[in-house]
Amino acid sequence: MTDTNKEVISVLNDLIEFSKDGEKGFATCAEDIKRADLKGYFQQRSRDCATAASELQQEVRSLGGDPETSTSLTGDLHRRWVDLKAMVTGKDDEAVLNEAERGEDHALKAYKEALEKLSRIAPQSNAYSLVERQYHGVQRNHDQVKVLRNSARAQS
Repeated sequence: MTDTNKEVISVLNDLIEFSKDGEKGFATCAEDIKRADLKGYFQQRSRDCATAASELQQEVRSLGGDPETSTSLTGDLHRRWVDLKAMVTGKDDEAVLNEAERGEDHALKAYKEALEKLSRIAPQSNAYSLVERQYHGVQRNHDQVKVLRNSARAQS
Protein backbone atom coordinates (compact mmCIF):
# COMPACT_ATOMS: atom_id res chain seq x y z
CA MET A 1 0.00 0.00 0.00
CA THR A 2 1.37 3.42 -0.93
CA ASP A 3 1.93 6.20 1.58
CA THR A 4 -0.68 8.25 -0.29
CA ASN A 5 -3.24 5.48 0.15
CA LYS A 6 -2.44 5.31 3.86
CA GLU A 7 -3.00 9.06 4.20
CA VAL A 8 -6.26 8.94 2.24
CA ILE A 9 -7.47 5.98 4.33
CA SER A 10 -6.71 7.93 7.51
CA VAL A 11 -8.75 10.91 6.28
CA LEU A 12 -11.64 8.67 5.23
CA ASN A 13 -11.63 6.76 8.52
CA ASP A 14 -11.91 10.06 10.40
CA LEU A 15 -14.97 10.93 8.29
CA ILE A 16 -16.45 7.48 8.93
CA GLU A 17 -16.36 8.25 12.65
CA PHE A 18 -18.10 11.60 12.02
CA SER A 19 -20.71 9.89 9.85
CA LYS A 20 -21.32 7.29 12.55
CA ASP A 21 -21.57 10.14 15.09
CA GLY A 22 -24.15 11.82 12.85
CA GLU A 23 -26.10 8.61 12.46
CA LYS A 24 -26.36 8.17 16.23
CA GLY A 25 -26.85 11.88 16.89
CA PHE A 26 -29.72 12.23 14.44
CA ALA A 27 -31.32 9.04 15.80
CA THR A 28 -31.16 10.56 19.29
CA CYS A 29 -32.72 13.77 17.98
CA ALA A 30 -35.54 11.72 16.41
CA GLU A 31 -36.18 10.08 19.79
CA ASP A 32 -36.17 13.39 21.67
CA ILE A 33 -38.08 15.68 19.29
CA LYS A 34 -41.80 16.12 19.83
CA ARG A 35 -42.98 17.19 16.36
CA ALA A 36 -43.76 14.24 14.07
CA ASP A 37 -42.46 16.00 10.94
CA LEU A 38 -39.12 16.66 12.63
CA LYS A 39 -38.98 13.10 13.93
CA GLY A 40 -39.20 11.84 10.34
CA TYR A 41 -36.63 14.41 9.20
CA PHE A 42 -34.10 13.28 11.81
CA GLN A 43 -34.73 9.60 11.09
CA GLN A 44 -33.98 10.25 7.41
CA ARG A 45 -30.81 12.21 8.26
CA SER A 46 -29.69 9.28 10.44
CA ARG A 47 -30.15 6.90 7.50
CA ASP A 48 -28.29 9.33 5.22
CA CYS A 49 -25.33 9.37 7.62
CA ALA A 50 -25.34 5.56 7.68
CA THR A 51 -25.23 5.55 3.88
CA ALA A 52 -22.37 8.07 3.88
CA ALA A 53 -20.40 5.93 6.33
CA SER A 54 -20.99 2.86 4.18
CA GLU A 55 -19.75 4.65 1.04
CA LEU A 56 -16.63 5.82 2.87
CA GLN A 57 -16.01 2.31 4.22
CA GLN A 58 -16.26 0.88 0.71
CA GLU A 59 -13.72 3.43 -0.54
CA VAL A 60 -11.32 2.52 2.28
CA ARG A 61 -11.64 -1.16 1.31
CA SER A 62 -10.98 -0.32 -2.35
CA LEU A 63 -7.75 1.39 -1.26
CA GLY A 64 -6.67 -1.74 0.63
CA GLY A 65 -7.45 -0.47 4.11
CA ASP A 66 -9.54 -1.50 7.08
CA PRO A 67 -12.50 0.84 7.49
CA GLU A 68 -13.47 2.36 10.82
CA THR A 69 -16.66 0.89 12.24
CA SER A 70 -17.30 2.94 15.38
CA THR A 71 -18.15 6.44 16.50
CA SER A 72 -15.58 8.89 17.82
CA LEU A 73 -14.81 9.48 21.47
CA THR A 74 -15.69 13.15 20.97
CA GLY A 75 -19.09 12.21 19.54
CA ASP A 76 -19.75 9.81 22.40
CA LEU A 77 -18.88 12.50 24.94
CA HIS A 78 -21.09 15.03 23.15
CA ARG A 79 -24.07 12.66 23.26
CA ARG A 80 -23.52 12.07 27.00
CA TRP A 81 -23.41 15.85 27.55
CA VAL A 82 -26.64 16.30 25.56
CA ASP A 83 -28.32 13.55 27.61
CA LEU A 84 -27.22 15.16 30.87
CA LYS A 85 -28.26 18.61 29.72
CA ALA A 86 -31.65 17.29 28.60
CA MET A 87 -32.25 15.71 32.01
CA VAL A 88 -31.64 19.08 33.67
CA THR A 89 -33.31 21.45 31.18
CA GLY A 90 -35.86 19.28 29.37
CA LYS A 91 -35.96 18.20 25.76
CA ASP A 92 -37.89 20.92 23.98
CA ASP A 93 -37.68 21.06 20.20
CA GLU A 94 -35.49 24.17 20.15
CA ALA A 95 -32.93 22.55 22.47
CA VAL A 96 -32.83 19.41 20.29
CA LEU A 97 -32.38 21.54 17.16
CA ASN A 98 -29.62 23.57 18.85
CA GLU A 99 -27.69 20.38 19.56
CA ALA A 100 -28.31 19.06 16.05
CA GLU A 101 -26.91 22.28 14.60
CA ARG A 102 -23.90 22.07 16.86
CA GLY A 103 -23.23 18.54 15.67
CA GLU A 104 -23.58 19.66 12.05
CA ASP A 105 -21.09 22.49 12.70
CA HIS A 106 -18.53 19.87 13.73
CA ALA A 107 -19.31 17.64 10.74
CA LEU A 108 -18.99 20.57 8.34
CA LYS A 109 -15.62 21.49 9.81
CA ALA A 110 -14.42 17.88 9.55
CA TYR A 111 -15.44 17.64 5.91
CA LYS A 112 -13.78 20.97 5.06
CA GLU A 113 -10.55 19.79 6.68
CA ALA A 114 -10.77 16.45 4.87
CA LEU A 115 -11.21 18.18 1.52
CA GLU A 116 -8.20 20.40 2.21
CA LYS A 117 -6.05 17.37 3.06
CA LEU A 118 -7.26 15.36 0.09
CA SER A 119 -6.71 18.30 -2.27
CA ARG A 120 -3.03 18.17 -1.29
CA ILE A 121 -2.49 14.41 -1.36
CA ALA A 122 -5.01 13.02 -3.87
CA PRO A 123 -6.93 15.78 -5.67
CA GLN A 124 -7.99 13.68 -8.67
CA SER A 125 -8.97 10.59 -6.69
CA ASN A 126 -12.29 8.83 -6.25
CA ALA A 127 -11.94 9.55 -2.53
CA TYR A 128 -11.77 13.31 -3.17
CA SER A 129 -14.87 13.17 -5.42
CA LEU A 130 -16.77 11.13 -2.84
CA VAL A 131 -15.87 13.45 0.03
CA GLU A 132 -16.69 16.52 -2.04
CA ARG A 133 -20.14 15.12 -2.88
CA GLN A 134 -20.78 14.22 0.75
CA TYR A 135 -19.57 17.66 1.88
CA HIS A 136 -22.35 19.29 -0.14
CA GLY A 137 -24.85 17.01 1.62
CA VAL A 138 -23.46 17.97 5.02
CA GLN A 139 -23.74 21.65 4.04
CA ARG A 140 -27.40 21.16 3.04
CA ASN A 141 -28.12 19.33 6.31
CA HIS A 142 -26.44 22.09 8.30
CA ASP A 143 -28.41 24.81 6.52
CA GLN A 144 -31.71 22.94 6.92
CA VAL A 145 -31.15 22.31 10.64
CA LYS A 146 -30.34 26.00 11.08
CA VAL A 147 -33.59 27.02 9.35
CA LEU A 148 -35.56 24.57 11.52
CA ARG A 149 -33.84 25.85 14.65
CA ASN A 150 -34.52 29.49 13.75
CA SER A 151 -38.15 28.63 13.10
CA ALA A 152 -38.45 26.92 16.49
CA ARG A 153 -36.85 29.98 18.15
CA ALA A 154 -39.33 32.32 16.47
CA GLN A 155 -42.25 30.20 17.73
CA SER A 156 -41.08 30.17 21.35
